[in-house]
Amino acid sequence: MAAALRALMLSHSPPLDALVVPSEDYHQSEYVSARDKRREFVSGFTGSAGLALITANEALLWTDGRYFLQAEQELTNEWKLMRSGEDPAVDVWMADNLPTDAAIGIDPWCISVDTAHKWERAFAKKQQKLIQTTTNLVDEVWTSRPPPEANPVVVHPIKFSGCSVEDKLKQLREELLQEKARAIVLSALDEVAWLFNVRGSDVSYSPVVHAFAIVTSTAAFFYVDKRKVSSEVGSYLEKNGIELRDYSEVSSDAVLLASDQLMSAKKAKEMVSDATETASGGINNSAEEKSNDLIWVDPGTCCFALYSKLNQDKVFLQSSPLALAKSLKNPVEIQGLKNAHVRDGAAVVQYLIWLDKQMQEIYGASGYFIDSEVNDKVQLRTTKLTEVSVSDKLEEFRASKEHFRGLSFPTISSVGPNGAIIHYNPEPETCAELDPNQMYLCDSGAQYLDGTTDITRTVHFGKPTSHEKACYTAVLKGHIGLGNARFPSGTTGHVLDVLARVPLWKYGLDYRHGTGHGIGSYLNVHEGPHQISFRPPARHVPLQSSMTVTDEPGYYEDGNFGIRLENVLLVKEADTKFNFGDKGYLSFEHITWAPYQTKLIDTSLLVPEEVEWLNSYHIRCREILAPHLNTPEMKWLEKATEPISA
Repeated sequence: MAAALRALMLSHSPPLDALVVPSEDYHQSEYVSARDKRREFVSGFTGSAGLALITANEALLWTDGRYFLQAEQELTNEWKLMRSGEDPAVDVWMADNLPTDAAIGIDPWCISVDTAHKWERAFAKKQQKLIQTTTNLVDEVWTSRPPPEANPVVVHPIKFSGCSVEDKLKQLREELLQEKARAIVLSALDEVAWLFNVRGSDVSYSPVVHAFAIVTSTAAFFYVDKRKVSSEVGSYLEKNGIELRDYSEVSSDAVLLASDQLMSAKKAKEMVSDATETASGGINNSAEEKSNDLIWVDPGTCCFALYSKLNQDKVFLQSSPLALAKSLKNPVEIQGLKNAHVRDGAAVVQYLIWLDKQMQEIYGASGYFIDSEVNDKVQLRTTKLTEVSVSDKLEEFRASKEHFRGLSFPTISSVGPNGAIIHYNPEPETCAELDPNQMYLCDSGAQYLDGTTDITRTVHFGKPTSHEKACYTAVLKGHIGLGNARFPSGTTGHVLDVLARVPLWKYGLDYRHGTGHGIGSYLNVHEGPHQISFRPPARHVPLQSSMTVTDEPGYYEDGNFGIRLENVLLVKEADTKFNFGDKGYLSFEHITWAPYQTKLIDTSLLVPEEVEWLNSYHIRCREILAPHLNTPEMKWLEKATEPISA
C-alpha cells in the first residue's frame, strides 16, 4: 500500500516528499465511518487515534499511550511506531527529517485549521510547505472503499432534548452578536446534531449524521445528503427556519459567505421583490447597517479546506460556543441521563450475575464472591466463554432496556494480558478465552434516547494475588478520591487529575490516559470541551455545574493484567461550611450504579472515609436498582454489596 501511495506522491504536481494520512474525517471526528478509515486502511492499525506519515523511504505511525501495545501488535515491519509524548511530535519530526523545501501533502478536508497552522509554523524555518491535494490520494488506491450510506436523519424530540431549536438558535445568535460575528461555520457532527435536534446513524456508536451547518444572524443552513431527509423531517427543518442544502454545497456556500452573498431562498426572493419596488419608485427598506462582519470558525473542528475559502482577515478563530452550551446539561437532559444510567446499571448487574454463574458452571470458578482456588471442574468443560461472546451477552441485556439504540463505543472486553491494552478491541477470530485465574476488565456503554452511558468494572473469578488486590485497591482509592472532591468554581480538570493518581504514585505506578471526559446526551460518548487530564488542553475549560464527566483511573501491567474503574459523574454545587473568596464550590454526584468487587479490595489499605463511601454507594446501588431486578438478582446484588470494614 505504501508503495502505491509513493507512486502517486511522485507523480503529483508538485512531487510530494511526504503524505500525511490522519485518522479524522471531514469533521475532525474521533470515531469515523467505515469509508473514512483511511489511516486504518493504509497502516493496518485499528485504534481510534493516530496519524500515518509516508515518505519516500519510511512509513511511520503516531499514536498515544492508550494504543502503544495495540499498535505494536498490529503494525507490520514496514511501519515504525512513534509514541506520542515520548518520541518527537509529527510536525517536529517532519521539520527535522524532511529536506529543505520539502512538499508535504495533506487532504485539507481531513486536517483542522489548528493543525495546519501549527505545522506551517514548524515548517517555516526550512521553507517546507503544506500542499493541499485536490483529491485524497488514499481514496485513489482504496479500490474496495465502502460506498456512502443514505441513513435517515431523525428528529430528536424535545421530551429528550429539553430545549427547542428556536431557543438554541437564539442563544447562538446572541453569542455571534457579542463577538461581532455575522455567521458561524459548524463542522463538528455532534454540534450540528445538538443545535438542530436531529440524530442519525452515519457513524457507528455515535447517533450523528454527516452534515455541516452555517448560521447567520437571519438564516440557518443544514448541509446534508438530501436522500437522508424524509418529507416529515424536511417539514420539521422548514418549520424551524432551517434551510436544507446538499452536503457538497457547503464548499461553494463558504465562498458566498466570505463575500457576504450567502442568503436563504426566502431572503433572495425578498431582495428581488425589493429591487422591483425600487425600480418602480418604491422605497427599499431592506438594507441594514452591517457592523458585524466576522465569520466564526472553530480552529479545532473546522477543516482547513473550508477555512481556506474564507477571507482570513475576517475570520474569528475561537472554540465553538456550542461546545460549552452542549456540555451544560439542561434539567431534562440531566434527568434523562440519570434514568438511562439506572437502566444501564441494571443491565450491567444482570450481566455480572450471568457471567458469575457461567464461570462457575463452565470453569468451576469460585465465583464473584469467594476468594479461593478454581476447583477441578475446569477439566470437564465442553463449552467456553470468549471475550467476544460475553460482550455480546452484555449487549443483549442492554438491548432489553427501554430507549436502547445501540452501543456507545466498541466494548472493551479483555482478559489477563489483553486488559493491559487500554483500548483493546477483541475480534471473534483472535480473542482470548475467559480464564478464572486472570483479571477481567470490561469497559462498555450504550446509547439510549435519553442519555449516553460509559462504565468500567474489573473483576476476578478465582483467587487474585495480593499484588492484583493492592493495585485494584490503589485504583479504587483514586476513583473515590476524585469522586469525593470539593473544589472552588473555576477549577479545571487539569488540577483535579492528580487526585486520582496519588494512591498509585505512592507505589510508583501510573496510567497513560486521561482520567475523565464529558459524555453526551444521546450523542458522542467522548464530549468536550472540558476534561480531567494531565494533558495541557485540560487547563482551558473550568468544570461547571450541570456538566457530566467520567472518573476512570486505571493501572495496566504489560503482559499481565489491566485495571480500570469508571463512573459517570454530574458536576453540582457543593454545600460547604465556608465560601472562601465568594467563589462558590462544586462537587460531584455519581449517576452510575453497579457494584465494585469487594474480594478484589485489600481493606487494610483503605481509610475509614473510603470504607464509609463504598458502603454508602453500595446501599444506593441496592435502592436504585431494586425496581429493575427480580428477586434472585436482588439476592445476588445484596451479597455483592455487603458492607466491608477496614
